[in-house]
Amino acid sequence: MTEYAFLRGLYEDGYFPDQVVDKGRAVLIRLCERIEAQRPADLTALYALTHAATEEFNGLEAEFEAAGSEIETVAREEIGENFWYIATAYGFAEADVEELIAPREW
Repeated sequence: MTEYAFLRGLYEDGYFPDQVVDKGRAVLIRLCERIEAQRPADLTALYALTHAATEEFNGLEAEFEAAGSEIETVAREEIGENFWYIATAYGFAEADVEELIAPREW
């Protein structure tokens, strides 16, 4: 996962400020680290980790807005795809992308 370009689409779009996208990327990296450290045994355990990471993204919404941006359709899809990529990379191909980010407020 260290080679994966998290949130690439957001970095490529000038609407999204890199300094806030960097924080989102850090959330995803921490999620990977938690999965590796805790080794969730099933989807329920994985969802607990992804929900905590989603809550961290919820906290970034104000920072996006302060920078003249927001987590809108393009960002939602990119973030969701990154969560799904992480889940499948760690052996959870059956994970539901909507459930991975269920507590989202964006």
